[in-house]
Amino acid sequence: MIVTIMQPTYLPWMGYFDLIDQCDVFLFLDTVAFSRQSWQQRNRILTAHGPLWLTVPVRHSSDGRISEMEIDNSRPWRRKHWSTIEGAYRGAVHWKATAQLLAPVYDRDWRSLAELNVTTIEALARQIGVGARFECASAIGQSPRRREGALVDYCLELGATTYLSPAGSFAYLESDLEFAKHGIELRFQHYEHPTYPQAAREFVPYLSVVDLLMATGPEAASVIRRGRRGTRTFDEMRAVAGAGSEGDQ
Repeated sequence: MIVTIMQPTYLPWMGYFDLIDQCDVFLFLDTVAFSRQSWQQRNRILTAHGPLWLTVPVRHSSDGRISEMEIDNSRPWRRKHWSTIEGAYRGAVHWKATAQLLAPVYDRDWRSLAELNVTTIEALARQIGVGARFECASAIGQSPRRREGALVDYCLELGATTYLSPAGSFAYLESDLEFAKHGIELRFQHYEHPTYPQAAREFVPYLSVVDLLMATGPEAASVIRRGRRGTRTFDEMRAVAGAGSEGDQ
């Protein structure tokens, strides 16, 4: 069984959904500390003036887990985000279908950042046509260990035989020995961002997957899979140390 563990992020990029497409169980790691101005609460879309950040405001920004973050609804973020998305993409080829998916997100009065992110990611995955069994770490309980120890604990809880990690996590893992000790194979995503039709003169990578859906609609899954280059072992990642990019959300 292949397990992937990722923080729940806001409107993530296409590589996030490539991981969902490759695993059997996708665990939202909502038990780690919230990081202000990170992918946890913001992402980018493409406007007529270039990439633009959409940021979800939160009430607390220190010493809290992602699962504990409350959205600051005293600020009209839902109206602003929807207005910005509509202004950027109303003329897109697949505006109607994508708008039907996203409109309920901005009609709902969210309180929890984690719930917003998890619910939206699951809806986007269904729209794209990629799937896994989704679980939340907060429902399992927080591991007492850190880094690879915590990941191994979650993998054991979920019955993993393989842990598929985003490439960016290589910098935080000291070795693959803890995984191997428990009979779990550690593999890293190897992904190269594919291009697709955009309104920009020069292609802009690492945007929210919303941009891909607006441009490609039902072909989004096949575009995502075009970027897949297999997986790498820990030793292979070490050989290409420094791998990873802005897209590691």
